[in-house]
Amino acid sequence: MDKDIATPVRTRAILEKYGFSFKKSLGQNFLIDTNILKKIVSFADLTENSGAIEIGPGIGALTEQLARSSKKVVAFEIDQRLLPILRDTLSPYENVKVIHKDVLEADVGNVMEEEFQGIDDLMVVANLPYYVTTPIIMKLLEDRLPIRGIVCMLQKEVADRISAKPGTKDYGSLSIAVQYYTEAETVMIVPKTVFVPQPNVDSAVIRLTKREKPAVEVKDEVFFFQVTKASFAQRRKTLLNNLTSQLPDGKQKKEEILAALSASEIDPGRRGETLSLEEFGRLANELYSYFN
Repeated sequence: MDKDIATPVRTRAILEKYGFSFKKSLGQNFLIDTNILKKIVSFADLTENSGAIEIGPGIGALTEQLARSSKKVVAFEIDQRLLPILRDTLSPYENVKVIHKDVLEADVGNVMEEEFQGIDDLMVVANLPYYVTTPIIMKLLEDRLPIRGIVCMLQKEVADRISAKPGTKDYGSLSIAVQYYTEAETVMIVPKTVFVPQPNVDSAVIRLTKREKPAVEVKDEVFFFQVTKASFAQRRKTLLNNLTSQLPDGKQKKEEILAALSASEIDPGRRGETLSLEEFGRLANELYSYFN
């Protein structure tokens, strides 16, 4: 009767069979609600010709749903203790490959090339370990992987920051970094009660749809992100104060910073959180010649 992995009874039976204990350091929280997993998969719009990349498959609850909805699933798992469990739980599915590697150290592009030959539609779908959510998302985006997008579950607070709009308290350099590459939306809130062990926070599912080209055209990406980070260094400070104190030689280049703000038609007294992506793009392009 309990053929799905993600039921409380089946999950408990699997954990007991293998004597598995959760490692806090790996942020392990397993979902025990099949309906929520099916919803997560539905947000990815997979077809029988899609490939899915998963990160942190745990005991295979989401992997199983992905295997049923796509042509092939490749999952990265860092915890060696889960490999024999996954071999067991995913044995009915021939279209799944588990790679024992930290995704942050893996050459994901290379793996995709090898594993998804002939598959053009690729999505990352994952219940991400909360302690490394941001580095994983940024790696996937910065590596310019040939994916259509990312659907992932993460801490609600981080999801709020990623999908935040200008002028809100959650809007910051992370919102800009992710929205530069993708269109971001929070598609679902997930209560802590559907996990074992229960996390201390609520979770959310976000969908990141990759833009064909970045949201704004910038002269230098590294410098653009440096400017946005500097602008939010101290949220209460004005743009002018943050830029002069955070950019290299900013104090000596105050006049140049004022000139760049004026050329971008941005009031130096504004705060970083009020600027749109386009305004940050304009400002970074004006500042670039003064700082390089």
